[in-house]
Amino acid sequence: MTSFKGASAFKPRSDRDYIALNKPFNVLSQFTQSDPTQKRTLAEFSLPKDVYPVGRLDYDSEGLLIVSNDAALNSALLNPANRHFRTYLAQVERIPDEQAIQQLITGVVLDGTKTLPARARLLENEPPLHEREVPIRFRKSVPTCWLELSLTEGRNRQVRRMTAAVGHPTLRLFRKSIGTVNLFDLDIAPGHWRRLSLEQVLDLFGSQSSRQR
Repeated sequence: MTSFKGASAFKPRSDRDYIALNKPFNVLSQFTQSDPTQKRTLAEFSLPKDVYPVGRLDYDSEGLLIVSNDAALNSALLNPANRHFRTYLAQVERIPDEQAIQQLITGVVLDGTKTLPARARLLENEPPLHEREVPIRFRKSVPTCWLELSLTEGRNRQVRRMTAAVGHPTLRLFRKSIGTVNLFDLDIAPGHWRRLSLEQVLDLFGSQSSRQR
């Protein structure tokens, strides 16, 4: 069980839904949209009628999205004071050197403000992700690799902007975990979802120091 201070103030309720969804690429993190291009939304995944996304995941990003009908979770999980790690897998152009990795860790300047300290590491192997419906666009003459980044803040398109700032544009972005709730452990295919137990809900606030995978 997590000892994170934000979790002690939040109590999950047995009469509420807490759902982990594996959001596919090119799906809006909302149930309706007014865009005339008719982008895909969460409405197609047969979720309970009264739930809504807690936070967001960009249209062109994939992975773990929490959906719930508990307003208290929304407040607790998104409060900037309750810093908890969200971990992303980013496929980037070229192979970052140690200096670039260190920049990601110590912070890069976005909109005149330095990002908070983060965790970043180069992955030795490609992560076990499902094939994406729309393949990434890459240049045959430019190698790619995968980074794992864990952040405690959620600025707009932050991971993509951070990797671009150190010279390694992101080609594919997947959110692996929030706290210690790990999408690989949940074994949810893209476009599918499952309800979380009350203990797992508290794990959304947990530390990942002992749960790397």
